[in-house]
Amino acid sequence: MTARIGLIGARGHTGRELLRLIAGRDDMELAFASSREFAGRPVSEMAPEIATGLDFVAMAPDEIAASGADAVILALPNGAAAPFVAGLPEATVIVDLSADYRFDDAWVYGLPEIHGREALAGARRISNPGCYATAGQLAIAPLRGRISGDAHVFGVSGYSGAGTTPSRKNDTEALADNLMPYALTGHIHEREMARHTGEGVRFTPHVAQFFRGIVATTHLTLTEPTTREALMAVYQDAYAGEALIRVMDGIPEVRDGANQPGAVIGGFALDETGRKAVIVSALDNLLKGAATQAMQNLTLALGLPEQAV
Repeated sequence: MTARIGLIGARGHTGRELLRLIAGRDDMELAFASSREFAGRPVSEMAPEIATGLDFVAMAPDEIAASGADAVILALPNGAAAPFVAGLPEATVIVDLSADYRFDDAWVYGLPEIHGREALAGARRISNPGCYATAGQLAIAPLRGRISGDAHVFGVSGYSGAGTTPSRKNDTEALADNLMPYALTGHIHEREMARHTGEGVRFTPHVAQFFRGIVATTHLTLTEPTTREALMAVYQDAYAGEALIRVMDGIPEVRDGANQPGAVIGGFALDETGRKAVIVSALDNLLKGAATQAMQNLTLALGLPEQAV
């Protein structure tokens, strides 16, 4: 089977990664790449991996049903997905990278290493987790049910996470020699982590002057004391056999996750009581935080080999 994949919102940083990943698979082909700004330009200008002859299009929601795509990835800003979802047949697989459906029980929330692969098999409506939310959940999930109080997540992302629309958060001059906190309470990824882990979460995001990558330092209070060896073993067991999750003995840094398809979990520090733990996770916000995860979800929904991602 060669699945035909459509991409809406192809112009952004994540769209570029998705084009590369689709081109790298023998069992997928790009049906179309939609971008109003790039319409009429060859896709190969932005993604040389894509064969020549395919141009960007500006596809309206009511036009995508006629594209013949088996699946459509929506890489759009928050709040923009609904018209495209409404315009697609129920049989078409949709993977939405925005936050629009992450709180909708009618959609499958696609973080396979934590929430399982069973619900994704044959799914037609999949909500892709947020980048910070992925990093935080990977740190929190193995300890679900053993946490007292809220988990506190301190996250730092490269400025590619702010997208391509100019703002202070992707202004390299404003970011130079700087670390920029924002959304100090109520960030949507805070609510997302709390909903999908079932634990209380407090989250503070920051943006730094590097382009890509995330590091999240998570502080947890355990209900019972433990040792570092036992704590690390919990994560080794939780992610055993997961090709995209690496558990390391040291402390992950941004560079450990940047440009990598998966995530790195480490740190495993404890205070003298054995109850206050610190877990550090690192990943690429454009890959495991977006495009690679979307491809995992897509392959599982279409019954294609996930390991070829």
